[in-house]
Amino acid sequence: MNNKNESLKEKLRQALSSTAKVISDDLNINYKKNAENSEKQSLIELDNLNSKSDFIKARAETDSKALKKKFSSETIFKKNLPSSSSCKSLYTITEKIRYEKLGSEMLKGIDKNLRDNYTQMINHKRKDQIKSKDDVPVIEAFELYMLKNFHNIKLNSLTTKMLNFWEKDFDNSIFEHIEFFKQNLENQNAYSFKFSKILQEMDIFQSEENEEKKDENQEDNQENQSSENDESEDEDKRDPDKQDETEASLDSDYNIDEYKLDEQLVETDSDEQNSEQVIQKKNLKDLDVDYKIFTTQFDEITKAENLENADEANKLRKTLDQQLIGFQDVITKLANKLQRQLLAKQNRAWEFDLEEGLLDSSKLPRIIMDPYNSLSFKKEKNLDFKDTVVTLLIDNSGSMRGRPITIAAICADILSRTLERCSVKVEILGFTTKNWKGGQSRELWNKRNKPKTPGRLNDLRHIIYKGADTHWRQAKDNLGLMLKEGLLKENIDGEAITWAFNRIKKRKEERKILMVISDGAPVDDSTLSVNSGDFLEKHLKKMVKFIEDKSEIEILAIGIGHDVSRYYKRAIKITDVNELGDVMISQLSSLFDKKAKLH
Repeated sequence: MNNKNESLKEKLRQALSSTAKVISDDLNINYKKNAENSEKQSLIELDNLNSKSDFIKARAETDSKALKKKFSSETIFKKNLPSSSSCKSLYTITEKIRYEKLGSEMLKGIDKNLRDNYTQMINHKRKDQIKSKDDVPVIEAFELYMLKNFHNIKLNSLTTKMLNFWEKDFDNSIFEHIEFFKQNLENQNAYSFKFSKILQEMDIFQSEENEEKKDENQEDNQENQSSENDESEDEDKRDPDKQDETEASLDSDYNIDEYKLDEQLVETDSDEQNSEQVIQKKNLKDLDVDYKIFTTQFDEITKAENLENADEANKLRKTLDQQLIGFQDVITKLANKLQRQLLAKQNRAWEFDLEEGLLDSSKLPRIIMDPYNSLSFKKEKNLDFKDTVVTLLIDNSGSMRGRPITIAAICADILSRTLERCSVKVEILGFTTKNWKGGQSRELWNKRNKPKTPGRLNDLRHIIYKGADTHWRQAKDNLGLMLKEGLLKENIDGEAITWAFNRIKKRKEERKILMVISDGAPVDDSTLSVNSGDFLEKHLKKMVKFIEDKSEIEILAIGIGHDVSRYYKRAIKITDVNELGDVMISQLSSLFDKKAKLH
């Protein structure tokens, strides 16, 4: 019987190890067995496996630890760690919730494992005497609060009672910021900085710290008191500077020149960055020395669904659908043409039922039904192809209003559907400004007595219409939002391209294509009125030239009614929707042709 249990544990270890490798993108993860003789990192422990609840817990903890490796930077975590000891445990919970929520959105299986485990944890809580707030540790209550608001975990009567003692305190400080946290799950620096600041400002912790200091002062002698006071004064002197520095780092998260953010982040896949990528980052920084930005504090990166309510988005989508009538033949023709020259996943082939390789998840149900079945692995055959991702960056400026933005939205919709049929991942981004005439940036410039040549002087708005890992069907309503009245304002192309470039270069795909859809030169009246007339145009040309000459990312531009070849080596001009089919088929099929790669 013992041998049978050990065999079961061994198979489960292997299954969990393979799962963790896939989730974390780290092949060095191993289960805990003779770990001292292995260079691989041990994340998975199975010392106790005596019941169904142990099995549920093992799966959830494996997923959580793998997600931490994938999504959580230790450097950023430590940088924003609260100075107060009372806040550190709660801060750790916020980070755990963040990366687990990202995993839940990534895979339904992960979501189920985490939910089952948290539900089990809630149902196992036993608090016989809960009469007041003092009977409920703040850490337990805070974890319940986070699970309720981020994972939508249903609490039972006991845990609801536990949370009730603390919920008002949490709501007073956190509730109004919950949407910000949910929108910035992928932005660890902004998320953790904000949570750290909120936790340290909460009344419950400030009173606790005062009590701790009071007790310490009573116990210590006068000499220790004075030394502590000196240290406290030093700490107070340091805090404002530290806070300014941290706030500056938060601003840089919204700085569209994300290479500055890259310098702060230590990504989980940084070991995979080759020397050429490091050189690219350095060159990009050097390239932008002459380009000034007055302030980034009013800039915005937002998901399209945050710009309008669901009903309005649905109406705008229907308007776009009316324009798409008659283009189904174009979509089919384009897809068939591209599929014949495909360089992406569609032509992947696998060998199955192997003794080693990647775990074949389709065969896992039979292991669950009968643990004595052996694990099945698969291995990809060596084929001549490259995984591909395409970013569509769309000009959302006022000059695009009317027919041009309709053409751009149709173009994005057709390309997204077509390329997904070819198993090519597509990201759709838009760029504009939040205001005409400079917005809050110009107001601040006026307050500071209008310093000369301030650089870019408007509030950027960069929009994510569709993420690369989001299916077209899930994001199709967002594409209609390009037709939203009042959205289209100014266009600052150079910074938008830098933003899109930094997003796509972090992707794992081997081949990366950046496609810009625009109607001509960058224009922002506020910026150009106080800088040289070619300030924005020079920056655009520099950024495009850098990508074309010094990166592996291929860049292509579609000019809507304008020739944009003076900015891009590879450019297409479209004057009417009816040209979309032939132009896109000829240009994109050549772009996907291996012999037509840019050098």
